[in-house]
Amino acid sequence: MGKYLLSVYACLVAMGTAFSALAEQVTGPVSAYVVRVVDGDTLLVNARPWPQQIVEVYVRLRGIDAPEIRSSCETTRSAGKRAQDALESLTSGRVVHLSNIDGDKYFGRVLADVLMEDGTNVSAYLVTQGLALGYDGGKRKVSVCPSQASYDPTRPYDFDGSQ
Repeated sequence: MGKYLLSVYACLVAMGTAFSALAEQVTGPVSAYVVRVVDGDTLLVNARPWPQQIVEVYVRLRGIDAPEIRSSCETTRSAGKRAQDALESLTSGRVVHLSNIDGDKYFGRVLADVLMEDGTNVSAYLVTQGLALGYDGGKRKVSVCPSQASYDPTRPYDFDGSQ
């Protein structure tokens, strides 16, 4: 009985190791054609992970949080649209390179670093342009909707009413 349990345990450990290896990050780079910009921090791409293979997938940009374009707050929606427009003008119809690709909390979407062909980091670009905030995946701050009159476009990081 002891040898049987030890054998079962060894098999379970081996299977667990195999499954965890499958769940690990894909380092990339994976070339992808940008089909559509969904919002200020999400793209729809046709990725080419293998020769003659194309995978359509939503990609959440790693490390940032852009204002929500579907917010109930007019100021936040406006800031979200500016982020979406900037992302569109930078990436739409172009080839990007995905790296450090992980599964996302939403099924069917991945989280990745996205680089332009010239090496520009898309997330860093949006942050330096004041169109997104750095985001580590933790809990977001509670949004406060500033009035349109109080919104200062020279302070683009203040898209959610906080500093």
